[in-house]
Amino acid sequence: MRLANMTWPQAGKYFAENDIVLLSVGSIECHGKHLPLGTDTLIPEKLLELIEPLTDVAIAPIIPFGACDSQTDFPGTVSLGSDTLYDVFTKLTQGYKAHGVRRFAVLNGHGGNVAALDRVALELQRQGCVMALLNWWLMAWDLNPAWKGGHGGAEETAGVLAVDPALVDWNAVEDMHLKPVTDEIEATGFKAVRFKGVEIPMVRPVIDISDNGWIGPDHPKYATEEWGRDMLDACARYIADFLAAFRRVPLPQR
Repeated sequence: MRLANMTWPQAGKYFAENDIVLLSVGSIECHGKHLPLGTDTLIPEKLLELIEPLTDVAIAPIIPFGACDSQTDFPGTVSLGSDTLYDVFTKLTQGYKAHGVRRFAVLNGHGGNVAALDRVALELQRQGCVMALLNWWLMAWDLNPAWKGGHGGAEETAGVLAVDPALVDWNAVEDMHLKPVTDEIEATGFKAVRFKGVEIPMVRPVIDISDNGWIGPDHPKYATEEWGRDMLDACARYIADFLAAFRRVPLPQR
């Protein structure tokens, strides 16, 4: 049930009978040389397509841009930044709240969005509402540890294959090469380095960490379309089940 396809009287009837809505957000950013910039939006869009026949919760249009400041050196990457994303979701949730929504589920496609969405969730809780953040890639890890992955690795590559195999450029798949900070300090991921066996947070632009922009333990060459289909189907079914349970969550008394 897509809100964008409803007339206002149909939407009015829905909100008179329901206090829940499913929002979603992605990003437009580098995912290695082999994946499209819209990976974090394309996969949630596919999930929404799979979720729709499994639930009667209204689905709002996806926000395609997110907070990805560390990636803006790569051509095509555009970041709203955390503060702007917070403002956007504050406006969105307050707008739906004015129509009676008290339960907000957010399907999220990008880790950099979490900080802003957490801020919105805390404020909604204090206003007598609840908000749940559905980070699909973490959900997939819990549903099947074999699906665990990083940024632009096999997990996300499999997800894009399930959307459209033509979107993956297999000729551009490269090995991961992380740039060390010094001879003594090695890079281990997006936000961490290792010194004498200890992980230390050290946030840097991704271009200073990886030339090709993908980082993770899951080499994209191992991704398959079957993996992607199974993973997204499992996530969609889980989200539909969660939405049914989320309807029964007591609202905070404020």
